[in-house]
Amino acid sequence: MKRNLAYVLMVMLVAVASCSFTNKSFENDDKDKLLLDLITYVLEKGHYEPKDINDDFSVSVFEDFIDVLDPTKRYFLASDIADFEQYKFQIDDQIKNTDISFFNLVYERLIKRMGDAKEIYKEVLQQPFDYTQNESISIKYEDEPFASNKEELKERWRKQLKYATLGTYDSKISHAEKPADEAAADNHNHSAHTPEQAEIESRKSTEATLDEFFDFVDDLERKDWFVQYINTIVDEFDPHTFYFAPDDKEKFDMNMSGKFEGIGARLQKKPEGAKIVEIISGGPVWRDQRLEVGDEIIKVGQNGEEPINIVGMRLDDAIKLIKGPQGTVVDLTVRKVDGSLEEISLTRDVVELEESYAKSANIIRGDQKFGIINLPKFYVDFEDYNERNAATDVAKEVERLKEEGAEGLILDLRDNGGGSLKTVVEMAGLFIKDGPIVQVRSGNKQKEVYDDNDERIQWEGPLVILVNELSASASEILAAAMQDYKRGIVIGSKQTFGKGTVQNVIPLDNIVRSNEHGDLGAIKLTTQKFYRINGGSTQLEGVKSDVVVPDKYSYIDLGERDQANPLKWDKITPADYEVWNGYLDYEQTVAKSKKRMASNPQIKLIEENAKWLKSEQDETEISLNYVTYKEEKEKDKEQSDYFKNLSDYDSKLTFESLKYEQELFTQDSVLREKRDRWHKSLAKDVYVEEAVNVLEDLKMNNLKNIKLASSAKN
Repeated sequence: MKRNLAYVLMVMLVAVASCSFTNKSFENDDKDKLLLDLITYVLEKGHYEPKDINDDFSVSVFEDFIDVLDPTKRYFLASDIADFEQYKFQIDDQIKNTDISFFNLVYERLIKRMGDAKEIYKEVLQQPFDYTQNESISIKYEDEPFASNKEELKERWRKQLKYATLGTYDSKISHAEKPADEAAADNHNHSAHTPEQAEIESRKSTEATLDEFFDFVDDLERKDWFVQYINTIVDEFDPHTFYFAPDDKEKFDMNMSGKFEGIGARLQKKPEGAKIVEIISGGPVWRDQRLEVGDEIIKVGQNGEEPINIVGMRLDDAIKLIKGPQGTVVDLTVRKVDGSLEEISLTRDVVELEESYAKSANIIRGDQKFGIINLPKFYVDFEDYNERNAATDVAKEVERLKEEGAEGLILDLRDNGGGSLKTVVEMAGLFIKDGPIVQVRSGNKQKEVYDDNDERIQWEGPLVILVNELSASASEILAAAMQDYKRGIVIGSKQTFGKGTVQNVIPLDNIVRSNEHGDLGAIKLTTQKFYRINGGSTQLEGVKSDVVVPDKYSYIDLGERDQANPLKWDKITPADYEVWNGYLDYEQTVAKSKKRMASNPQIKLIEENAKWLKSEQDETEISLNYVTYKEEKEKDKEQSDYFKNLSDYDSKLTFESLKYEQELFTQDSVLREKRDRWHKSLAKDVYVEEAVNVLEDLKMNNLKNIKLASSAKN
């Protein structure tokens, strides 16, 4: 494999930057200006596709920073925005001159407006809410103008607080209507038994939540808000380039080492809360199974205490509330993908690394046996590659499945967010003789081709790759390579996630000499782009499945295209490769699968569910009338319950652990329980069922091919 161009680039960058910043002179207490100057320099010299810092860039930073600070438009007035606009086209010049006047003005005004907000919510919550009144609130905040005066702002707060309180009011009323045994089992203190009491208690609860929220915000220092400003600038380059303040860098290092302590989910800031964008295999959320990608956390409570509303809160601050020591309980109020509200209590824990490793099972249909390997991520031990990695583990599972007589193989990459590039290249090599696997291009536009040079083929039989919208990065490289070689048939979503970029983490202390300002943190920088061997990028477009089947995310904006400022799709010259000749009637097999899927009742129900979820997400006008709210909630629950029939599906397939694992069950009852749960889930999986159908078709094709080859020899 050729020398990594990114490494060479980074060495050059650090060398140049060290010289450039040796004699930089700033005021001793002005770390902010040093950071601004240093980070923009690194972006300009090291980013894969540097942006021109011009007036257009200035406008984007202006709009995005205001949106980061006040996404629900509860603080700033229209007059504040008018004051800020004097800098709308000057931020680019300020960045170049290490001038932070814009930040200073916005920060000082924000602190003042937050002080005003404390008085407003206290005043509003002194008055009862009339839930019989016919009024509504729009939660499409980006379309709402800023309030023109304090009276209008107070009315906005009134509606927002009524909306926030309505759910609590409903919980207390509903609690009073529950049978005694169900009410006693409720962890939360819902003691009101009349609408009047419920209304009073709900306002008190909302006030207590806001008191805690503002106490939390009051503890933030100016430097915390400045990090938000820096990251607004950084985020204009692409969604995966990010500045880590010193404390955040430590957390990132911990995450990269695989030691997650919390609930085991990655979150994205949204105006209506913190959206779950990835569930980490082996973590509490993964084990609990009630939360899913697309759900939004809107309130966070600690071990039965009244929850804090995190709508409008900075993501970092929300995460601090959600995370906590192993063994403690966090109560999450969640708006599900289907729009329903649910309270879910989770015990924080450390992610079980074992659950992120490859695992396999036998699939029995009649007298036929197939194999499935589930790979949650492309893991590797960076300290010792030979210690344990995804490629060698998958190779072991392939060998074990062969020994047990598997006639076809399913590689399940659904929800696999990626990982080590080296493991992808080695893993792809298990299925082909030799040849290119992926192309990588650096900022200097030079490309390098990563090849499989091992002529051994560990698995020559039929192969199906399962993907979905959450299959990203390394998963997309493997699926694309198998598709380009026509080595395997890709079944899944219309496209995968679409992350075709590579990042490197650069500690800023390595760049500056004679630094008097302490730890400067680090920047995660996009330095390269992936390309398929056919020349197309996986960026934005991902991998389009050979057989497209709907899932619940089919009509929801999800993936790289839903991120802010993603890099564009493009293509380069293809690599030199030869298509696999092991299949006969490859296209016919794909056509037969598409036909089966088009007439499958389960698939039709899944698509119906996907369309309903989309319609629920598009509903942004919420009634504040309790009767209407209750009716809509009941209707949503009825529809949601209807789609729960999806989990009743039975593929009639039998799943068994391999012999080596069955021997472990006598010593490890927990492992047996985990595998039983996995097998039950697979038996309800229509995608796995169709993958088996495709393997049967490919198997027949292989037999025909062998017979034809034998006849030709004779």
